[in-house]
Amino acid sequence: MKYESQKVARLYFIAALGLFVGQILFGLIMGLQYVVGDFLFPAIPFNVARMVHTNLLIVWLLFGFMGAAYFLIPEESETELWSPKLAIVLFWVFLVAGVLTILGYLLVPYARLAEMTGNDILPTMGREFLEQPLLTKIGIVIVALGFVFNVGMTVLRGRKTVISTILMIGLIGLAVMFLFSFYNPENLVRDKFYWWWVVHLWVEGVWELILGSLLAFVLIKVTGVDREVIEKWLYMIVAMALITGILGTGHHYFWIGAPEYWQWLGSVFSAMEPIPFFMMTLFAFNMVNKRRREHPNKAAILWAMGTGVMAFLGAGVWGFLHTLAPINYYTHGTQLTAAHGHMAFYGAYAMVVMCIISYAMPLMRGRIANSNKAQVAEMWGFWLMTVSMVFITLFLTAAGVVQVWLQRYTDTPMPFMLVQDKMAIFFWMREVAGVFFLGGLGVYLWSFFIGTDADAARDNAKVLAKVSTKVREESTQETARA
Repeated sequence: MKYESQKVARLYFIAALGLFVGQILFGLIMGLQYVVGDFLFPAIPFNVARMVHTNLLIVWLLFGFMGAAYFLIPEESETELWSPKLAIVLFWVFLVAGVLTILGYLLVPYARLAEMTGNDILPTMGREFLEQPLLTKIGIVIVALGFVFNVGMTVLRGRKTVISTILMIGLIGLAVMFLFSFYNPENLVRDKFYWWWVVHLWVEGVWELILGSLLAFVLIKVTGVDREVIEKWLYMIVAMALITGILGTGHHYFWIGAPEYWQWLGSVFSAMEPIPFFMMTLFAFNMVNKRRREHPNKAAILWAMGTGVMAFLGAGVWGFLHTLAPINYYTHGTQLTAAHGHMAFYGAYAMVVMCIISYAMPLMRGRIANSNKAQVAEMWGFWLMTVSMVFITLFLTAAGVVQVWLQRYTDTPMPFMLVQDKMAIFFWMREVAGVFFLGGLGVYLWSFFIGTDADAARDNAKVLAKVSTKVREESTQETARA
């Protein structure tokens, strides 16, 4: 680690992982409520568990992105963070606001929470993913503006790189698009039209810029590939992500009452959305194959390659499966949507946050990489979580196919709740896979506590010694050939 202010990122990473655990626990509660309807009722009704699950997802990823930026920007800019104190203050404001909001969901009826937090002044609550009270939304805006100002000032006074520039564009876009969460028109079509400007243009727009820049940063560090090569790939990925992501918003406009031309625009550009994720997969594998040095942090390399593959499968392939309007007509809002959402969020965003944490955390603890034992445990966590997510996606996909067949496509559709009973076996299997995922997350967290600094130094020295020997041998061979 080159700059002392980069240590601010540790707070954000710890909070992100803690909230991630909470998200998975509430996901398991929801999964069990699908098949045991009165589980924890009335203490935690399904709608409350779902609200907490999805809100924790958004908040922990935001903590992860902010921590990643606080680590990456000083190193890319070759200067200390503009104000580490501001970063710490904003951290506590964001964490306290987030925790109080979750407690509000759990302890106060939602209608009462709306009355208590000024929803009558500016109605913004009651919409999926944007259930946060008005006070929380205002707090998020303040934190986002302070965060963007802090990292922006750091970039302005230091070196400008392609990676830091693209990351800043993504972070500014994240902050700007959230402002549409305050716009809640009475007309339902108009409401949904602009609601997707937050949700879609985050996850399929500006967040992809953040994803690309974080992945590029880690790959430069662990492979030694020339920055110019990685930056060329990054330009192409970002261009395709913006072209397909912005116009691809149209696939959410198919059935909400928007003009009919959105069926064509949404279908065509949504069908192209897998392209940047496929490019990202090629990018990761290509950079690792071209690496000019061996890096002791094998776990970070695994996360980087896994991010490319799982993002392509979840966001690309599973998104494409039901994105065309004639198919979406039958699949819209079914368990196929949930299958796509689970793998896409995990593959594209959860994994890239854990990738940057895997690379940065050892450095903030004074190590090049964790000990071999710690990395083996971390990679076990990687495989347990990733394989579990694949099975969760497959079980939800099977449930979605059954749902479409029995409820949507047939000439004699069955009632909704009866179809839910027919899918129960898949929900049980999804729950079992979720338990294994939680186990994998536990192993991943445990890996941070394995091995001492001395173990890490010894294991890192062995790798670096092998690299030095290989470099000398290659130099000798080149000299002999000359």
